Amino acid sequence: MSRIAKLPLELWDPELRAMTHADSGTPLEQGLMRMMAQAPGIAKGVTGLGAAFKQNRGLPEKLVELVRLRIAFHNQCRSCMAIRYQSAVADGLSEDLVCSLEKPHESPDLTAAEKAALGYADKFANDHLSITEATFDDLRRYYSEPQIVELGMWMAFCVGFGRLGATWDMIEELPESFQDKSRVLTPWRETVVQVRG
Repeated sequence: MSRIAKLPLELWDPELRAMTHADSGTPLEQGLMRMMAQAPGIAKGVTGLGAAFKQNRGLPEKLVELVRLRIAFHNQCRSCMAIRYQSAVADGLSEDLVCSLEKPHESPDLTAAEKAALGYADKFANDHLSITEATFDDLRRYYSEPQIVELGMWMAFCVGFGRLGATWDMIEELPESFQDKSRVLTPWRETVVQVRG
């Protein structure tokens, strides 16, 4: 059972319901917003930030999803690891590619640009003070300055809300393998759910 109560959809702020398309989504797609709906003014801001990432994306959907899943592993956010967004799948994300996240720097399936972004994500999620000029020099070989800014903001979103999701422990609607809290999970060895987005 989640540690924070989920607000029933009929009690959500109507504007928040519309912003999130909650009426047409599954409970899993509604995700943490079911708890955040208890603070609707802030939840609308979070929803707006998520929409801004989607509408103004300058990075490939596949890369954004790889970074999200790698950070979800570091956070041990089970709900984050259980989901694959359709937009990333349409952009070339496959479960074989997700499996490459186990050892991304050794994977022949990832590009040098993807490895640079994932290396940045690993440091950001685990030891942010180890990020140096060399990290940014490596990123600049593949990404523009606006893309690096976007990547950093996306990682901050994923680290922060992924850790929040992990502490709220919303796992009861996930595939069974994600509900076993006796082991460290990975996004590359479990049954997953594909959702809109």
